[in-house]
Amino acid sequence: MKKILLFVLLFGQSHLLISQDRLSGKSFASRSEVLAQNGMAATNHPLATQIAIDILKKGGSAIDAAIAANAFLGLADPAMNGIGGDLFAIVWSAKDQKLFGLNASGKSAQSLSYTQMQKELENGKTYSRGPLSITTPGCVDGWVALHSKFGKLEFSELLSPTINYARAGVPITSEVADFFLMDEPFVKETNNPSFKKLYFTDDHFPRKGDLFMNKDLANTLELIAKEGRKGFYTGRVANGIVNHLKEKGGYLSLEDLKDNQPQWVDPVSVNYRGYDIWELPPNGQGISVLQIINILEGFDIAKMNFGSAAHIHHFTEAKKVAYEDMAKFYGDPKFGNIPLDKLLSKEYSAERRKLINPKKSGSYDPGLAAGDHTIYLTVADKEGNMISLIQSLSAGFGSLEVPEGLGFVLQNRGSGFVMEAGHINQYAPGKRPFHTIIPAFITKDGAPYISFGLMGGDMQPQGHAQIIMNLIDFGMNLQEAGDAPRIFHSGTSARRGRREGVGDTYLESGFDYESISSLMDMGHRIRMMKGIFGGYQAIMIKDKVYYGASESRKDGQAAGY
Repeated sequence: MKKILLFVLLFGQSHLLISQDRLSGKSFASRSEVLAQNGMAATNHPLATQIAIDILKKGGSAIDAAIAANAFLGLADPAMNGIGGDLFAIVWSAKDQKLFGLNASGKSAQSLSYTQMQKELENGKTYSRGPLSITTPGCVDGWVALHSKFGKLEFSELLSPTINYARAGVPITSEVADFFLMDEPFVKETNNPSFKKLYFTDDHFPRKGDLFMNKDLANTLELIAKEGRKGFYTGRVANGIVNHLKEKGGYLSLEDLKDNQPQWVDPVSVNYRGYDIWELPPNGQGISVLQIINILEGFDIAKMNFGSAAHIHHFTEAKKVAYEDMAKFYGDPKFGNIPLDKLLSKEYSAERRKLINPKKSGSYDPGLAAGDHTIYLTVADKEGNMISLIQSLSAGFGSLEVPEGLGFVLQNRGSGFVMEAGHINQYAPGKRPFHTIIPAFITKDGAPYISFGLMGGDMQPQGHAQIIMNLIDFGMNLQEAGDAPRIFHSGTSARRGRREGVGDTYLESGFDYESISSLMDMGHRIRMMKGIFGGYQAIMIKDKVYYGASESRKDGQAAGY
């Protein structure tokens, strides 16, 4: 403890260490939360955060600022998100004093039947990448829906900063450059000339500090700024998408684009130790968070101490139990029965909790009979509106398909389908696939408390549950909750409808050897690895003051005014 006190005395409080007393001997590096009264933004890129704050200062709403930040991230972090992808959001409306949920995910092509998809696969094609993986991009429709309901500034004003950056260039940040370098060998092997024309310079991705310009994207955003959704879903852009896919053997049509519609949905919640935790209903995986914490609520997590073998074991087992239900029951609710009330009931959670052996790692079945790459951001404004927004292309650079001259890559969300007949997530035309991206929100006594999210494919529900435990069970502040070492359990891909089994438990650096040794004795297969633990942003409101957090694993920043 003396060493920690000496660190603070010598170097100040810009990089605090967590109190050993509170975490029973465990410590890790963190930094201060950002505090402000009039507005707050937290994104995974400093310039996106600055754009959001500028929009707020101009009188824009939190929703306006989020749209502007999201547009910029499609330029500056193009492997993770963009207008060729989908979007989900949870909005706290100060005027209505309630939460609104938006599902802006697109559907599969109406003209591609299940039988035809089978034939395509038998002929050696795949729906993990390429033209068969592409579903209708929902992002722009999501922006339009959010702006129509909650926007204050002109839509063109929200896209203007990104248009300017796209023409002048934006420096490639450290994390973006690292991802480019990791993905480069794979991309070089593909036959996608329009992709390489857009993103490569001298046969490689731009490096850290290089200026990246995208004049094609600037032109496309100008069209959207001028014409709204018509600028994307009809006319030059829509024709460019469809013509490109026809050449490549894809099936998305002008009618698919024109008929796309986002859905306003009611967020769903469970209460965890006095706090209401909110997620969106399927076709996403958000309710698995609620299933995990429902199971954990029956254990005294706080007494287990952060980082202990008991803490890690009980979390991992609860995750495995919940993910078995995810693999069986989550999908587009229009194409199957999802027993949502049952899955989220305290009674069902109590039944599932009994399966967990406190001393041994287990393998589980679904509890009922049958009946990737992302950005996350959050913004709050002076009127009390808050938005939790997540947007993605699925895999890095999605399908790798770039329509010539449009400046963006199309998502590969169709890879979330399964070809198992009768499964709720079986491929079908005009259907929304299973989605990994999930925004989250916490309320307390009917009032807004925390807007947060954590990007990273299958890590997202696990990360959400860990953030909730860190805040509520372990008493961490908003920044500490995101900086604490994380746990990631990997089975055999719940999103594809296959069994989890015992799987592997990956631990970020910061957990001690004693805990790791005990976990191995319990039967956990422990792995140590970097880069799979997600990225967190959050805003909390307390006594009319906003607190912002943005973790050190990403290039991001929280800022307010």
